[in-house]
Amino acid sequence: MAAQILDELKEAIVELNIDETEELTQKALDEGLSAVAILNDGLLPALDEVGVLFREGDYFLPDVLMSVKAYDNSFKLLKPMLQEGDYQAKGTVMLGTVAGDIHDIGKNIVSALLQGNGFDIIDLGVDVPAQTFLDKAKEANPHIIGMSAMLTTTMPAMKDVIDVFTENGVRDQFKFIIGGSPLNQKFADEIGADGYGEDAQAGVELVKRLLGV
Repeated sequence: MAAQILDELKEAIVELNIDETEELTQKALDEGLSAVAILNDGLLPALDEVGVLFREGDYFLPDVLMSVKAYDNSFKLLKPMLQEGDYQAKGTVMLGTVAGDIHDIGKNIVSALLQGNGFDIIDLGVDVPAQTFLDKAKEANPHIIGMSAMLTTTMPAMKDVIDVFTENGVRDQFKFIIGGSPLNQKFADEIGADGYGEDAQAGVELVKRLLGV
């Protein structure tokens, strides 16, 4: 029965049935499943599948956002129990769209998928100055800093961020990743970033690879 509920929960997220996931999560809890088991065996595999569907062109941005909403309806029930138990996040990722750029859809999708994969997220929002990246990183000490840009005109701001960390002697304390439609691996190499994610799912896999989780 419990395994069937987890399968139904996973299917509900993948099939974008946002009104079903909260009830299914409560049923799983009532069956005695732990919050960690529901997360690991129901929610995370579902978001992994959504990420693959997005990469392969079967799902589009609205589909991903709906699946994340379905995920959130479940996760909000689990979160208090996860925080009280032995659950530990896989790492902390700080995200922001660089100065001059106000696009946030891609960043938000990466944020949602990373949360769904067990990472803590610090979201700085959009149009974030380089100095703010530095100040927040010193304050929160994230494992990875992710920068987003959707305009060719704002791409240089990514180098500005890395440069300000270098100038302050803390570049090597953090891993930098970048993402956005005008970017590529060559640009990541040119500005000294540690990695480039060509899409949201690739970004998640890149974070896992950099942290070895």
